[in-house]
Amino acid sequence: MLHIKNLNTKYGPIHVLKNVSLHVDQGEIVSIIGANGAGKTTLLVTISGLITPVSGRIVFRGNDINGVSPARIVSMGIAHAPEGRQVFAPLTVMENLRLGAYARTKVSSQEIDDDMERVFGLFPRLEERKDQLAGTLSGGEQQMLAIGRAMMAKPRLLLLDEPSLGLAPKLVEVIIKTVVDLNREGTTILLVEQNARKALEISHRAYVLETGRVTLQGPARELAEDSEIRRAYLGKDYKDLSER
Repeated sequence: MLHIKNLNTKYGPIHVLKNVSLHVDQGEIVSIIGANGAGKTTLLVTISGLITPVSGRIVFRGNDINGVSPARIVSMGIAHAPEGRQVFAPLTVMENLRLGAYARTKVSSQEIDDDMERVFGLFPRLEERKDQLAGTLSGGEQQMLAIGRAMMAKPRLLLLDEPSLGLAPKLVEVIIKTVVDLNREGTTILLVEQNARKALEISHRAYVLETGRVTLQGPARELAEDSEIRRAYLGKDYKDLSER
């Protein structure tokens, strides 16, 4: 579905992504793990078209999307729930969700309403607060809204950037379960997540990004059992997935 080859991205003179290559197959959850500053968020915003790479290729469903506008990329089937939620604070929950469907110009209002009901099914709290201003929601509710807004685009590929960041443990479980549910319903997911334990538990495959380079890749279960991954990202008390 998504193929990235030798991707290089810079912020001015700062070389952030360095010959990054990876792929995401249809139906997978693929995680990107790594420390702060590794380039994980830059990778997602480059895929989304918010930053133009200096070299390399990004191919989505057979189409090269380098240089394609972010709006067009959304209409092609990629939606992005960004780090820090970035909801439209002065707008209501309902208005935020409707904005998520802005690129779907050829569908009926009934279909949009049906998709909103699906979001409310995933996140009942949002339905309870549908007329509330997004800026007054809790952090967890804003994260639900950010994911719900992205889902309103009906993406084939959902990019999730740190969905559990700053959330209480109970809400982390809610968000992680939702990611799994979305994948089971047919959405392919590329997940950036500092909570490497959770990411590897739910992913099919994973990549480790260090200072802008892919240093390890493979099935999530194998990476979870790698001694270096355990030491750097999982902690000494982490148990094998096979023991769970």
